[in-house]
Parts: sequence; C-alpha cells; structure tokens
Amino acid sequence: MKDDDKQQSYFPDGFLHIETGHIGNDWVEGAMHIDAKTGRLDPLPSTRAHIVTSINRRSIQILLGLFGCVFFIVLARLMYVQLFASGSFQTAALRNSQRVVPIPSERGVILDANGVALTQNVPKFSLALVPQDLPRDVEERKQIVSRLAALTQKPEDEIEATLKEYGSYRYESVVIEEDIPYETALSLYVSLSDLPGISIIRGSKRQYVQTFAEVSPTQRVEGLSHVLGYLGKLSKDELDALYKTGYLPSDDIGKTGLEKTYESQLRGTYGRRLVEVNALGRVQRVLSESSPVAGQYMTLAMDIRVQAALEKAVAAHLNASYPKAAAIVSNVHTGEVLAYVSTPSYNNNDFSGGITTASYTAYFADERNPFINRGVSGNYPSGSTLKPFVALIGLELGAITKETTVNSTGGLAVGRWFFPDWQGGGHGITNVTKALAQSVNTFFYYLVGGYGDREGMGVDALMAGLKSFGFSEKMGVDIPGESDGFLPSKEWKEKTKGEPWYIGDTYNVSIGQGDVLVTPLQINVLTAAIANGGTVYQPRFVHGFIDKETNVSTTVSSTVVRELPAKKRNIEIVAQGMHECVVYGSCRRLSQLPFSAAGKTGTAQWNANKNNHAWFTGYAPYENPQIAITVLVEEGKEGSAVAVPIAYDFLREWGKIENNN
Repeated sequence: MKDDDKQQSYFPDGFLHIETGHIGNDWVEGAMHIDAKTGRLDPLPSTRAHIVTSINRRSIQILLGLFGCVFFIVLARLMYVQLFASGSFQTAALRNSQRVVPIPSERGVILDANGVALTQNVPKFSLALVPQDLPRDVEERKQIVSRLAALTQKPEDEIEATLKEYGSYRYESVVIEEDIPYETALSLYVSLSDLPGISIIRGSKRQYVQTFAEVSPTQRVEGLSHVLGYLGKLSKDELDALYKTGYLPSDDIGKTGLEKTYESQLRGTYGRRLVEVNALGRVQRVLSESSPVAGQYMTLAMDIRVQAALEKAVAAHLNASYPKAAAIVSNVHTGEVLAYVSTPSYNNNDFSGGITTASYTAYFADERNPFINRGVSGNYPSGSTLKPFVALIGLELGAITKETTVNSTGGLAVGRWFFPDWQGGGHGITNVTKALAQSVNTFFYYLVGGYGDREGMGVDALMAGLKSFGFSEKMGVDIPGESDGFLPSKEWKEKTKGEPWYIGDTYNVSIGQGDVLVTPLQINVLTAAIANGGTVYQPRFVHGFIDKETNVSTTVSSTVVRELPAKKRNIEIVAQGMHECVVYGSCRRLSQLPFSAAGKTGTAQWNANKNNHAWFTGYAPYENPQIAITVLVEEGKEGSAVAVPIAYDFLREWGKIENNN
C-alpha cells in the first residue's frame, strides 16, 4: 500500500488507530491495543469491527422494492389462509384427530311363507387398515406391508395392489384379509397393535339354510341357491357409484338372486359413531353416536316343505346321463312362485365371506354350468308344450273349432320331405282336444301350414298370436338374469341364415320345434293363465316385508301383466284337452293322483347328436286350479318318461302337505 493511502497515528491512550485505504467507496477502520511494557500489538477484546459500505440511492430502492414484494406475498398468503382456507385446514386437522366410524346395520333375514328362516347372520372378523394412517415414508410403509404379508400369508404385491386400488378412500377401512377366525383375529390385533392404521373389523356374514336332495354322492339338488343368491364384496366400480349413498370399501352387496333385487330393503341404514383417535388411528374416546336401523325381514311365497318336495322329486329322476333340470311351481291366482329348482346349482355359502380360489375354479370348470339359472335364464325349444297356445290361437282366429277334425295317418309328405307323427301309423280322426291329449303333430301341421286343399292360418298369424300372449318377452320375475326367449320370422331367417322360409319351417314351429325358444318360466306363467281363465300375472318370489323396528308387515301386491286375447270358451277347450292328456293321453301317469289334473308333455329336438329335452307343464286340481307346475329335463329324451314322473311325485307330496295344513 502506498504511503499516501495509509496513515498511522499514536495516541496517548494506548490505542493505535489504523485507517486502511479505500477501495472504491469502501473504507475499513480497525482498532488495536499496544501493550506498554512489551510493545506487542494485541486486538482489543471488546473492540468491534465495523464495515461501512456506501450504497447508492437506486440500490436502496431496489432492495426496498424486493422487501415490499416479499412482505406483500406473505401478507396475502396469511390473509388467504385466515379468511378462506381456514375451514379446510381445520377440517383436515379434525379428520386427523376425529373419525366418523360407520355402525353397520343388521341385514334383514329371508323367511319362507311360514316364517322359517332361510338365512341368518353370523359374526365375522376382518383385518383392515386406513390408508391415511400409514406412514408417508416409503420405507416405513414398506415395512408395515411386509409385516402384514408375513402374518396373513398374502403376497406383498397383492396388499400393495389393494391399497392402490382403494387409494382414493384414504379415511375408510380397506379390508386386507376377510372372514378371519376369532382366535386369529385376536392374535393379529395383539401382534399389530403397534402399527398405525391397522384394525380388526367386526361385522357379519350371510349363511344360507340349505334344503337339498341328493342325486348321487357327488351331486345334489340345491334349489334355493339361484333364488336367494349371495353377497359379495363391492367391486371398485360399484363402490365408486355407491360410495355417496353410504357404501364402504369393507361392505358386501347382493350380487345375484333376491339378495341383489331387494338390496335396499335388506341392507338397512348404517349408524354413525364420532370418535377421537391418536396418531396410530386408535380410538381414544367416543364423542357422539347414532344407532343403525336394521334391514327389513323378507317373506317369500315359498313354503320350505313344498320346496323340499320339489327338490326330492327332481333328484329322484335325474342321473349321470341327464343331470340338468329346471322345475317351477306357482300359484295360478297370484303369480307367486311356491317352489323352484335349477340344477346343478352351487352352495351359496361358498361365497359368504369370500369364495376360495379353489372353489371358484372348480365351479367354472364344471361342464354342467352350475351358475346357469335354467328356469329363468335358459332358452330352450319348447317342444309340444307350445301346442296348447297354438291351438288357442287357431280357435280364436276361427281357423278351427272344437269340432274340426284331421285324419292322422302318421305324418305328411311334402316332396322328398316327410313330417311325422310321433306314433307310427298315426292317431286316426283327431279334433283339437285329442290333438292336445295325444300330442298329434298332424293336426297342428294342418292348423298352421295347411295341406292339400286345406289352408292353414299361416306362420305370421301364429307368431303374432304367440307374441300377444307374452312369448319372446320377459315375464318380469323379481330375480336377475331373465331371458326373453325367441320367435322366428320369415324376415329373420332370410337375414340371418340367407335362406327363404319353407313350408317345413312352418310345420316345425307349429309343434314347437325349429327356432322357437322359450324359458321354463314363460311356459309356467302362461300355463297358469290357462288354468285361471286367461289372466297373466307377473311372477314373483317375494310375498312381503316385515319392519323389525315397528313390527309392521306389508304385502307385495300381485301384478296383472295382461289378459290372454282369447275368449273364455276357447280357453276352456284348451284346458279340456290338457285334462284329457291326464285321462288317456301322454300325461296319464297323473291320473293316479288322488285329485284331478291337467297337463301337456313335450319332447324338444335341439341337436342331431344329442338326446331331446323332456318337458311337462300342467296344473292341479283341474276343476279348481291352485298351482301350475313346469318341468324341463335337459336331454331327458321324452317328456312322458322323465318329466311327468317328476311332476307326479311332487303333486302327490303337495297334496299331502295341503291336507295337513
């Protein structure tokens, strides 16, 4: 440093003041102390060093502007938090310390007509966790998942997938392991008590009271499974749709049968418990509580004794060659279903609490398709069970009268084609009641298609008449999965098969063969309409409900779908023909009953390489009809050989039950 930039001054007070030269506009001043004895230069202990910087006016303005902006931003944020966002922050704070815990309602029990419980609710325990309570730290979270996997024997990726799937329901309990035995649940609760968000949920699961009859040691008829249905966990789509209505990730819901149709009545209304929780999500105290409202009890029209009689009758006549069948019994004056069988079936208790992978795989591997509800969902060629309705249409259109006759000689020949009667040599002179009693094909060939110089009413008139009765439409039964059947037409065949409609097609549909498809339920409902004089009732299983809170009962009213577009006299003629079937025709096995009956057999061709389906439909008693019964045995060969014996065995037992009431 140059001499003119540096000056030293000694002062009597012993301090050395040094002014160090300037660098630009900056000056540095320091103070040192000189020891008088030693002459050593020491820093003064209490001396402060000062650095004074000269700042121009523009720099000061820029700094002030920056400070002002920061202050304004902080102030604006503070005002926003205080005035606008305080509610959300307060809610978040409360949600961390307070929780609304749902109190499940007791699901309504399903009863038979006499009050016998067909379902019951039993306790179950599930392992669950609340995603919100899991640690934010990835490693800590992974440790918890690993520990859960070790204790539950579930793969870690499966648990992670569950958490991811229900990640949007952070404050709800997500089930990791369902239907845990009590001892296991208690052990898990103790083992996992130090983990955040883990809980054992106490709920209930559905158990179904089974009535069944054995066909063999490996097959049994479980008639109620398809009717009652079962409960299952909500799918993600179901939960997303129903969450706002009160459903939770841990809930069950009716998946099939009456459990699904009447879910809202059976479920009840959940209660709510407001609790205070600690950092681990453990309940510390209850702040408030509202009680749940139990679901309604549901009463069926089915009598468990009548149901058991039908199951036993079906089981007695099935075997390994034809193990698949459907049978329906209904009240002809209300449409109520009194007994029902679709077999093979499944045990709906297998689904209660969650079905195992092994059981689920076994059901789907079963070639008999036990999940098909044959009576409601199955589409079958009707065979001769269609003939009463074909005859009624002919009578109503004036194409025939009760006195109209046809000479059955064994069948009709059209070119190189022959359309036979089932009896070689034919049935001789035949009127409409004999045609129904002995199922004479030739009579119906003439009636619909005509032959020689006799003109038939035509297939268009037939299809229009069948449709007016309700064929090719759903009957409206109160369980899911109903099919509507099918009625072909000339236009349909040309469009679908690329072929014109031949006279042979008309002959085939006139006797219930060809492309006509019906459900056993349709045949039963319309048979009941013939029995009661022409009223078509909507079929239903449920008779009414009981509110367990008030003990008030309500009855479901019968619904008239339509009246058959036919005169009562014509309906009576058809009914007479069905009665003659019992007296001397293909249903004569039923003549051994202690009461009168009416019926019609059917043998439906459906596959050239497989046996025909066996049908019977009828009602009893003939003079004062009470019930209609319809039986279908897949590949049962002939209706008179297997379906009629089932109907006979059932009607005999039904008569005994009625007499004992």
